[in-house]
Amino acid sequence: MRLNEENEAPAQINIVPMIDVIFAILVYFIVSTLSLTRLESLPVNLPGASTAQVQDAPPVTVSLTREGTVAINQKTVPVGEVQNQVRALVPTGQNTVVVINADREANYGQVVAIMDQLRQIPGVRIAVATKRP
Repeated sequence: MRLNEENEAPAQINIVPMIDVIFAILVYFIVSTLSLTRLESLPVNLPGASTAQVQDAPPVTVSLTREGTVAINQKTVPVGEVQNQVRALVPTGQNTVVVINADREANYGQVVAIMDQLRQIPGVRIAVATKRP
């Protein structure tokens, strides 16, 4: 039987592999949370603008596809009902930003018609979604 000799090093626990595993798990969670974005519009091909600014997440998004389909927060509505649907979503007496998310190849007349309907709602500010080139 061997007893602890004087020249023998005491037993140690190596925690470097455990730290590597913890950092790998942390990186996994960071990367996975980046893909958890809230999408409230239809997929459209946005036009570019060099003066585009990032806005806070708006509560109301009006989308217009190339084919002319209009959706409010991903719910398809007729063009004539945009004002009534947005009015139901906007709290009374509060300023609300409504983002128009129109495809670059959408009919310009429909975009203007939607903007005209939105301007008639009190407390609504209109923003046009773009992407940086």
